[in-house]
Amino acid sequence: MKKIIFILTVLYASLTLAQTGVIKGIVVDKQSESPLEGATIELLNMETATGVITDFDGRFVLNDVPIGRQVLRISYIGFESTTVPNVEVTTGKDVFLTIQLLESFNQLDEVVLTNSANKDRPLNKLATVSARQFGVEEVTRFSGGRSDVGRLAANFAGVSAPDDSRNDIVIRGNSPTGLLWRLEGVPIPSPNHYSTLGTTGGPVSALNPNLLKNSDFITSAFPAEYGNALGGVFDLGFRKGNADDYEYTLQTGIFTGVEAMAEGPLGKNRGSFLVAARYSLVGLLGVGAGGTAATPNYNDVSFNIDFGKTSFGNLSIFGIIGNSDIEFLGDDIDPDDLFAAEDENTFVESRFGVVGVKHNLKLGSNSFLRTIASTSYSGNDFVVDRFIEKDTSQERLIRYTEADNSETRFTFSTLFNTKLSRKFTVRAGLLFERFNIESLLLDRNEQADTNGDGDPDLVNFRDIDEGLNIIQPYFQSQIRIAEKLTLNAGLHTQYSTLNEQFVLEPRAAVNYTLFPNHTINLGYGVHQQSAPLPLLFLNENVNGEIQQTNRDLDFVRSSHYVLGYDVRLGDSWRGKLEVYYQDIDNAAVEPFPSSYSTLTEGADFGFDNDRVSLVNEGTGFNQGIELTLEKFFSKGYYGLLTSSFFESKYEGSDGIERNTPFNNGYVVNLLAGKEFKTGPAGKNVWFVDTRLTTSGGRYFTPVDLEASRLAGFEVLQEDLAFSDQIDDYFRWDVKFGLKINSRDKKTSHQFYVDLQNVTANENVFVQRYNRLTNNVDQVDQIGFFPDFGYRFQF
Repeated sequence: MKKIIFILTVLYASLTLAQTGVIKGIVVDKQSESPLEGATIELLNMETATGVITDFDGRFVLNDVPIGRQVLRISYIGFESTTVPNVEVTTGKDVFLTIQLLESFNQLDEVVLTNSANKDRPLNKLATVSARQFGVEEVTRFSGGRSDVGRLAANFAGVSAPDDSRNDIVIRGNSPTGLLWRLEGVPIPSPNHYSTLGTTGGPVSALNPNLLKNSDFITSAFPAEYGNALGGVFDLGFRKGNADDYEYTLQTGIFTGVEAMAEGPLGKNRGSFLVAARYSLVGLLGVGAGGTAATPNYNDVSFNIDFGKTSFGNLSIFGIIGNSDIEFLGDDIDPDDLFAAEDENTFVESRFGVVGVKHNLKLGSNSFLRTIASTSYSGNDFVVDRFIEKDTSQERLIRYTEADNSETRFTFSTLFNTKLSRKFTVRAGLLFERFNIESLLLDRNEQADTNGDGDPDLVNFRDIDEGLNIIQPYFQSQIRIAEKLTLNAGLHTQYSTLNEQFVLEPRAAVNYTLFPNHTINLGYGVHQQSAPLPLLFLNENVNGEIQQTNRDLDFVRSSHYVLGYDVRLGDSWRGKLEVYYQDIDNAAVEPFPSSYSTLTEGADFGFDNDRVSLVNEGTGFNQGIELTLEKFFSKGYYGLLTSSFFESKYEGSDGIERNTPFNNGYVVNLLAGKEFKTGPAGKNVWFVDTRLTTSGGRYFTPVDLEASRLAGFEVLQEDLAFSDQIDDYFRWDVKFGLKINSRDKKTSHQFYVDLQNVTANENVFVQRYNRLTNNVDQVDQIGFFPDFGYRFQF
C-alpha cells in the first residue's frame, strides 16, 4: 500500500511541478495594420520586471512565462498603451496574440498611458456601436455552449435563442435569416451541419473553435463593408498556426466529436500551417443525441495555410469542408422526437464547404490592399417516405417529400485601407458574389388528390437551375474630430442581377467620451437584404403555365437607430446600456388580405412552399433596451449579466399589427465562473462555470383542431397568427473540470463535465397536430443532458 501511495505521489508531482510557457505575438497600428517596431511588452504582476521589444516585423516572444493567467501591458511612443488581461498560459501550447495600438490624437514624443483593456471593443475599427469582440476562450469556457459560436452569441445582450435543438440566432427580434456569416472577410453559407437552403442555423456547428482567432459580433447599425443582411453580422477569422514549433491537440466531446489538430512552421518566410479534423462521437458510438433517438453522423475538416511574408505580400489559403447525414426510421422514433414522426422514414444528408485564397499587400507604411477569392458550396438532400395505414394489412409506403438543394457561390472581395493621418482613415472596397442555385422540391403535404389514386398529389413546387450576381461596392471612413469625438461614416451600395435593383445605404456612428471611462455612442444605418432564395423561385400555376412569380421581389429594407452608453466601473468591470429602434418596410406579403409576411420565416429547417405572387408591401418594427454588466476574467473569476427587453411586430397585407414569432419580450442571462489553483506550485486549476437563462416564450399560430382532423394534416388559424405564446423558457447549466500542466513543457490536459439543464426544466418545443392521435400534442425540448470533454495538447 505504501508503494502505491508513493507511486501516485510521484506521478502527481510530475504533473504538477509545471515549468513555464511562452507568449508570442505581433503589435500593429490599429488604423493601418502596419507592424510597430520597438513597442514594449511588459509582463505585469511579477516580482522582477519582465519585458521585451518588438522586432522589425512587430513580433515579440516572451519566454519562461509562469503558468496561469497573466496580464500584459503594451506601449509605444506616440500611441495609446493598452493592457491585455486574462492571457492563459499553459505548458501544452504557446500563446499567440495580435495587439492593435491606436495612435494618440495629439502628436507626442512619449508613451500615452491609458492602462485600459480592450476586450469589449470590436476588432473592426469602424464598428463602434452594437459590437463586441469574442475569443475562442469564451466559446469553450461558458457552460451549456457546446463549443458553438452561435450558442456563445446567445449570452450577449440583444440575442434570443431559446431552442435547445438549433443554434439559430435571433438578434433584436429579427429573423435568423437576417444574419450575415463571414469568414476571413467574405460571406459564407450557414456553417452548420444539417443546414438547409436559405437558413443560417442548424443543430450542430461546423465551425471548429480551436481554429478561430478573436472575432467580432455586431447586432445593429453595422459599418458600410457589411451588406445583404438585416439583423447582424458574425465576422469570423482563422488564426495562424505556430510559426516556430510543431504543436498538436487531441480532444473529444459529445457534440464536438473526436478531433485531431496539428500546426507548425511552413517554409522559410515564417509561414505556418493549421489543420484540424473532427468526427461525431455519437456517430462512432451509434447513439442518438440532441432530441432524437436517431444517430447523427457528421464530420468536418478546417485549415489555414499561411505562406508567410514576401516581397509580393502575404498569401494564405483557408477552408472548411463538412458532411452530415441522419436516418429517422419510423419504427425507432419516439412520440416526443423533435424532428421526426412515427409513420415516416426520413433521410437527411447535407454538405458544406468553403475554400478561399487571401492576399495582403502593404502599400507604403500606412496603406494595404486585401484581396480574397473564394468558392463555397452548401447542399442538402431530404427524403420522406410515409407509411399509409401503418400496422394494418393495407399498409403501404409512398414517397411523400423529396428535396434536393444546392448553392454554389463564387466570391471576390477587394479592400483598400489607408491611414491618411492619425485623425483620418479611409477604407473602400468591392464585393462580388456569383450564386448558382439548383433546387428541386416535390411534396404531397396539404395537397389535393386530383388524379384519384387515393393519395395527395406529389406537386412540383420548385425545379430550378438559376444564377444571379450580387455586387456590393462601399466606402467608409473614420474621422477623429477631437480627442473625445470620433465619427465613422460610410456608404454601402448593392445591386442584384435577378431583379436589377440598385440601392444606396448610408451608415454613420458617433462616439463621444463625456469624461474618463464614460462614452456615448450613436448609430444609424440603412440595411437591405434579398428575400430568402427558397421563396424567390417558387412555382405558381398561372392560367396553366408554371411561373416563378416571386423572382422580381425587391430587397427588404430596415433602418437602424441606436443610442448607447458605456461606462468603465473599474479595471475589470464594464457596464453598457443600449436602446434601439428598427423600422422595416418592403417586406414580402401576399397580394390579398393575409397575416403572412416573410419577416416571420427562418426559424426552422424550411420555408413555406405556397406563398406566391408576393408583393413588397409589408412592414414591421423592432425596438428595445439592453443592459450589460460584465466582469472580465481577473483575480480568478468572471461574471456576465445581460438583459434585453424588446418588442418585435409586423403587419401583413391585412394591415393588422401582430407579434413576430421572435417577439419573446425579454431575455436575461447570468454567467459566472471561478478558478481554484491547485498542486504544490499552484500550476493546475480546478474550474467551475454556471449559466442561468430565462426568456419569454415564442409566439405561435394556434392549430384549428377540427379543420385539421377533417383535412388529415395540420391546419393553422392564420387569422390568429402568432397570437398564442408558449410558457417562459428557463435553463440552468453547470460546468466543472480540471486543467493540468505537465512537467513536460509541451504537454497539458483538460477535463470537463457540462451538466445542461440541471433542473430538468420542461421547456416547450412546439405544440403541433399529431395525425396519428388526431390531437394537438405538446413536445418538450431537451431535458437534462450531461456533456463531457477531454483535451490533450502537446
